[in-house]
Amino acid sequence: MLASNWHVTSEQSRVYLKGGCPKSEKTFQNQQRESHSLRPSLRLPNTSYHHQQPEEKNINMAPIFIKTILISESVDPRCKTILEENGIRVTEKQNMKKDELMAEIKDYDGLVVRSATKVTSDIINAANLKIIGRAGTGVDNVDVDAATKKGIIVMNTPSGNTISAAELTCALLMSLSRNVPQAAMSMKQGNWDRKKFMGAELYGKVLGIVGLGRIGKEVASRMQSFGMRTIGYDPITPPEVTASWGVEQMSLEQLWPQCDYITVHTPLMPSTVGLLNDETFAKCKKGVKVVNCARGGIIDEAALLRALESGQCGGAGLDVFVEEPPKNRSLVDHPNVISCPHLGASTKEAQARCGEDIALQIVDMVKGKKLVGAVNAQVLASTFSQESHQLIKLGEAVGAVLQSCATSSKKMYKRVQITTQGDCMKSSTGYMTSSVLVGLLNHESGCCPNLINVLSLAKESGITVNQNHCASDGAASGVCKVEIVANGSSYKASGSVQGGVPVLLELSDSVFKQPVSLTGNLLFFKASASPQLLSSVAGLLATEGVEIESYSAPADRTGDLWYCVGVSSLLPDLSALKPLVKEAAQLTI
Repeated sequence: MLASNWHVTSEQSRVYLKGGCPKSEKTFQNQQRESHSLRPSLRLPNTSYHHQQPEEKNINMAPIFIKTILISESVDPRCKTILEENGIRVTEKQNMKKDELMAEIKDYDGLVVRSATKVTSDIINAANLKIIGRAGTGVDNVDVDAATKKGIIVMNTPSGNTISAAELTCALLMSLSRNVPQAAMSMKQGNWDRKKFMGAELYGKVLGIVGLGRIGKEVASRMQSFGMRTIGYDPITPPEVTASWGVEQMSLEQLWPQCDYITVHTPLMPSTVGLLNDETFAKCKKGVKVVNCARGGIIDEAALLRALESGQCGGAGLDVFVEEPPKNRSLVDHPNVISCPHLGASTKEAQARCGEDIALQIVDMVKGKKLVGAVNAQVLASTFSQESHQLIKLGEAVGAVLQSCATSSKKMYKRVQITTQGDCMKSSTGYMTSSVLVGLLNHESGCCPNLINVLSLAKESGITVNQNHCASDGAASGVCKVEIVANGSSYKASGSVQGGVPVLLELSDSVFKQPVSLTGNLLFFKASASPQLLSSVAGLLATEGVEIESYSAPADRTGDLWYCVGVSSLLPDLSALKPLVKEAAQLTI
């Protein structure tokens, strides 16, 4: 298969591309009829390497097919209902141990989890998954790197619990300000102590928001209603954007000393582990109050405890912990800590929304509509059209041709240059690069490249990949040009889509009179032009029982040039051609 479990399933469309953009089907078919057709004798079984396209059955633009899904945690019932209504078989099995999940997961295309299931590399490698869906925001319980390496989409629901997490953050900020839980507990114990629970107004105070994504934005909006000044830090969201929400961005060094309250809304990653620590607490106002409804570990728990005991931190609202549930009770039991058992997404609305969202996102992808929430498969977002699928097939086929040429000469390539040309290819450079690499790497033993994992596989193989886009030079538009460098030798190819069919225009400076249709069994050979060349090759093929179905010659007939013959089957051994040609390669597309 060209792309492992990523199946291109489109029929040949009646949307035609001229060098990738409009060109009539009739013109292309006439060119194909004008090519030579010689038919000597009987067919032999094909014993050479096959680079086969998936069978085309329908016009679904989906990058993958999902037939079965396992839901391993309690997810809103709407999730299962939506999936089953769209023809996906769903099994729900909760509270499985790791070994039970590893045994069970082998039978499914997809896995849907919340936060409790730890989808480790062991589980991923034991499975044949195509997608892992996280019904929630974070994906830190999924080994995304391992999934990517295996070509599995990891998808979350980026907005499913935004409102719920933001509201809990605001509730903790208000509770810290007015000691609400402590006062309520005192009342339950029969006390009436008004002085002990003296609070402070939020009005006029400064709230520092670290992480200005969806949740950070919603928190800012709500707390501004209390008259708080909101400042923040985010390495991605532009300052002019957050300024439109009323949040002034600044560096963390500027932020710490100004804040009366700090709330964090970042993912847990190496750069955010221990973001609030002894050093940063020392830079804050004495008595600063902090809230963490994001991920345990963003605030250094030991440093927080020291800051609470010294009075440097006046209180903390914690919904998340490094270890859940926490075995060390020091923070939970501290009188100035308000703690919750990870309730950020624990509302009926958020659970329903996350369950529905992950199901709808999977269905939309399977139906070829769009891709939402994929954290490791951005390259697929632009591949939901007939044109993109034709271009993906083109890239894979061009890559396969070059791989066959390099392999036939026993040369290992370590550098690949991919160039897209023409306005109609401007948005396709990313997935064209990946598709070319799929064609190049598909032959390697134990390698199952697809559009998700192929860049990392190329990197592991020590291949340097460069990509760029250039405007049309007037002579050609909608063209993909590829060059591979192998042991000092260079192989080049360019192709386009014409009449809905991927075609090869040029191979290592040999420009073909008629574009080579990149389908079926193809035999490429490099030789000096001579009147006897075709008849000699045809005679040799005839002795092997191989029929010639098409023939493409270069426009220029001087020097050593590449020719292409469409054949009924591949030769069992290319060495028979050695007396006639200088190089030869064959493949099935």
